[in-house]
Amino acid sequence: MFANLFIPPPLTPARIRSAYIVAAVGDALQLALGPLGWVWPDQVIDVVLMIVQWRLLGFHPLLLPTFILELFPMVDMLPTWFGCTALVITLRKNKQNAAAPPVPPQMEPPVEPPRLLKG
Repeated sequence: MFANLFIPPPLTPARIRSAYIVAAVGDALQLALGPLGWVWPDQVIDVVLMIVQWRLLGFHPLLLPTFILELFPMVDMLPTWFGCTALVITLRKNKQNAAAPPVPPQMEPPVEPPRLLKG
């Protein structure tokens, strides 16, 4: 049951698009809440973002430092979730493309030579 939590799902365009949207909205919310000085909403947003990104992209070790980095004042004003999401997607795409079997070249059917007429 828990072993499946660490197996990354295959990247699809919908998952990638959703991950970017979630990261952008989360960073925008944190940027908007930053001047108010509210600490707890920022941490709640970070926890939610980490869980949602984990479910969309699968667990990746880069999610943990990003989560911890967001705890520091002024650093949380940077779009760290969006940057982390872009990096995780790039790494997953490279790994997924490397693991995919190569596509064999298409072979054309053999052409029979023309027959000579005897006459």
